[in-house]
Formats: sequence, C-alpha cells, structure tokens
Amino acid sequence: MKNRLDWSGFVRVDGVPHHVTVEGTGPVCVLSAGLALAWFDWDPVMPLLTPHRTVVRFDRPGHGLSARARTAPTAEGEARRIAAVLDALPGTAARPVTVVGHSLAGFHAEAFARLYPGRAAGLVLVDASVEEHARVPGARGARTAAARALEAALGGVGAPVVLGPSARRVMVRLGRARHAPDPAPRALVRRCYRTRRVLGGALSENTHYRAVAAGLLALRTACPLPPGLPVTVLAAPGRPDGTDAWTVRQRALADRLGARFGAVRESGHLMMLDRPDAVAEAVLAT
Repeated sequence: MKNRLDWSGFVRVDGVPHHVTVEGTGPVCVLSAGLALAWFDWDPVMPLLTPHRTVVRFDRPGHGLSARARTAPTAEGEARRIAAVLDALPGTAARPVTVVGHSLAGFHAEAFARLYPGRAAGLVLVDASVEEHARVPGARGARTAAARALEAALGGVGAPVVLGPSARRVMVRLGRARHAPDPAPRALVRRCYRTRRVLGGALSENTHYRAVAAGLLALRTACPLPPGLPVTVLAAPGRPDGTDAWTVRQRALADRLGARFGAVRESGHLMMLDRPDAVAEAVLAT
C-alpha cells in the first residue's frame, strides 16, 4: 500500500529503550494502554485502523518489552514521552496525531493534548481513569523506595516467574465482559510477565498514580485544550441503564472536556479486547 509504514524496534527516550511498533497508512494515531498492559493488547483494533491510519504503539518503561524507568512517572513526563517517541520515528514527527489513552494512560493522553496543542489532532479516552480531587501525596522518594523494595522482595523469591503470567491472565479475565479469556499469545505473555522489569513497572505506576492524576488536574487549569479539538470519552457502563457511579463520572468527564460521550455496551474495562469496533470508530471519527 502506498506510503504504508511498517516498523518495529526500540527508540531511546531519556536514555531508556522503548519498544515501539508502527503499522498502517494515513493520519497518525498513537495508542497507549493502561497499567501493566502491553502493545499486543491493542491487536484486535489494528485490522480496523491500519487501512486508514498510521498506528503507533509503544510500551512505557517497565511495560511490554521496554526497559525499566529511571524516574517516577508524572503527567508532564508521560506527555513528553509520547512526543519524544513520535519525534524518534520516521514519518510521524511532523504530523498531528490522534492520541488514544486507555485507563491510566488517559491521564497521559490528555496531558499530551494540553501540553502539545499544535500536535494534537484528536483525543480518545477509552474507559479512562477519573480522579476529580487528586492531590500529590507526600514522601515521593519514600514511596519510590518502597515500590522498589517490594519489587526486590517479590523478585527475590521468584514471584514473577511463577505467578506473573497467571496473574496477567486473571487480570484480563476480570477486566473483560463475561470474564472472557485473555486472547494474547502465551509466548508473548510469558516473555513479558515472567520478568521483574514488568513487575517493577506496574508497581511504579501504581505507586505514583495519584501524583500523576494531581499533575493532570494542574494542567487542566494552566493549559486549555486546543479550541475545536475532537474529543471522545468511551465508557464501559456498569449497569445497562448507565446509572452506575462509574458511568456518571465518565459522563461528567466528557462534559468537562466538551467531549462526545459513548457508553459502549457489552464491554468490560478492557474495551480494546471486548469492543475493538467501538474504539476504532472513535479514532476514525477524528
């Protein structure tokens, strides 16, 4: 296909090797998955997007095949990471992008659109995390040290090797509609989730979750979204009528961002696995 990009490899951001894949043709979109997930969790969406979009997927530090992080995550830092990944790739640096964030990565995607308004073509939040009143916790250094100590303790007794892939499978089942099984190839799951590196990445992001949320709230005050930016908020409702607390909070997020709201039926939190069609439709609409 004319002008189609197909590339997989590693790029360095702040000295850390990041695993990145690029596939497809057309306008660029970048997909970032939630806590403890990997690039292959977007696989069901790819056949729907690549005929129409150049799709960039990357693993954050300590996730998938990327090396471990050197610093704790922040909202601004994760936005810069997205920009740096795009800058390092052929054919994507100068092009506006639709940025798609799932769960925790919704913070990162929104932060990118606020900090790089000239580079944002659209924003899609996929059952994204919502924190209306987050504050930065104290003792950041101590929290980082505690996460690393827990990683060392669990790694020292071989927990990732013994339990990592099984824990991943359970997590995916709990996050899917009707507790559907994990479709990811077993070889890839074992390659990633048997490592201390992925355990450490998940612990680090979980430890600093509220700090990242608070950082995004500060950016909402200081950095408005670009006027006219297409924004979509997709939510997996907990009740068929959408009156559950999660859906109410997602609607409120959409109202705050001036976004189109979509309640995606027959989906759990891992919407890219349960309803890839809904995710692709939202991306292509931008």
